[in-house]
Amino acid sequence: MSDKVWYVSVGGKQQGPHSLEELAPRFRSGELSRSTYVYGPGMENWMAAGDRPELAAFFDGGSATVPPISSPGDDAPAPAVAHDIDYEIFGEEMQFVEITLDPGEACLSEAGAFMYMDPGIRMETIFGDGSAAQGGGLMGMLMSAGKRVLTGESLFMTVFANQAGSRQRVAFAAPYPGRIIAVDLRQHGRTVLCQKDAFLCSAKGISVGIAFQKRLGAGFFGGEGFILQKLEGDGLAFMHAGGTVVERSLGPGETMRLDTGCLVAFEQQVSYDIEMVKGIKSMFFGGEGMFYAALTGPGKVWIQSLPFSRLARRIYAAAPQTGGKRRGEGSVLGGLGDLVMGDRD
Repeated sequence: MSDKVWYVSVGGKQQGPHSLEELAPRFRSGELSRSTYVYGPGMENWMAAGDRPELAAFFDGGSATVPPISSPGDDAPAPAVAHDIDYEIFGEEMQFVEITLDPGEACLSEAGAFMYMDPGIRMETIFGDGSAAQGGGLMGMLMSAGKRVLTGESLFMTVFANQAGSRQRVAFAAPYPGRIIAVDLRQHGRTVLCQKDAFLCSAKGISVGIAFQKRLGAGFFGGEGFILQKLEGDGLAFMHAGGTVVERSLGPGETMRLDTGCLVAFEQQVSYDIEMVKGIKSMFFGGEGMFYAALTGPGKVWIQSLPFSRLARRIYAAAPQTGGKRRGEGSVLGGLGDLVMGDRD
């Protein structure tokens, strides 16, 4: 059995597999550090190298205290500690999430997601996401808001803070049929990348930024363009996706292929690329498009069964105003029945 079972994440890209002997000089020379993310035997998720006892001997002074973990390839300071909120998801096809806030706690949401709240909740509209990652002052807020414009979202977000002396509730509704996914970013390397309209709400302190596709193929043909939403922090974030949502865990080097529109989100260490469908007949007559997404682990991937764009196309094609035919709604009299009932479209 090969001893090359370790992977490292450098600049947001996965490298490996490597053996411990191959990694040792890179750590000792300073090329890799305690905060470098690694993935190895018996690990369910990526961790900072300083947290792994197998690598302690590679650092000066042995296993000293590990500094705060930062996202791979990101020189910005780690987001502030997110508020520790409680939640419950209700419903089946049209879901909503009810968040319970302790006194002083807060959460934030996209504009238009609000459903209801208790009287002790104060609602305030802010630029950007209000996290420490956006920096201080007016320029920091403008930069944060500008990032949201690039993802096609509103300049503003809404913060809901509990200013009462007891626990208060606030709820946010899904925009269309599907599922709400609760993601604890602490269990996913503090960072998850998702499609531009997937974010619904989160605990206060989560940074909602952007991530650019580094590969031209993924940018032009990936269905999501060059820009994805980037959720960073150490608390709960809620995403929404269409239809049924499946969570898949990919092992190191394991690859899965899927329709580009069905990709909801993935952990930062997962490699994302676009591949062309093989075969002229499949490409032009298969009805599935010319490209599909290829994701390579290790890491977790979230997949939706009904992208909103696909649902919208079906509704538009079936609308009588666009030449579509009504299905399952006509009377036994057919077209004559429509005239009698007053439907002349």
